Amino acid sequence: MGKPVVPRTGHATARINGTVVAEATAWRETEGNVYFPPESVKKEYFRGTEQSTYCPWKGDASYYSIDVDGAKYENAAWYYKEPLEGAVDLRDHVAFYKNKVEITVE
Repeated sequence: MGKPVVPRTGHATARINGTVVAEATAWRETEGNVYFPPESVKKEYFRGTEQSTYCPWKGDASYYSIDVDGAKYENAAWYYKEPLEGAVDLRDHVAFYKNKVEITVE
């Protein structure tokens, strides 16, 4: 059993070197990570990769690399296309590695 997935509201932004790559007024949070709804992600910066990992309570994660101003941030974001039962609210929501992407919540 995983940690709760909590709906949040406010203003959440994901930036790389000042460029906004995702922005939302409603998102999900679990394990200290902001999960942005798919429609809030600026897909022009994202490229799917072959990377995948498994979480015992969320399921298989797929990854994106992010290209901003000619710089590539490999596997900087992840999402769950088919999450397990305890994490269905995270379906297709995108989270970011905090050491690669600046996340702010207001």
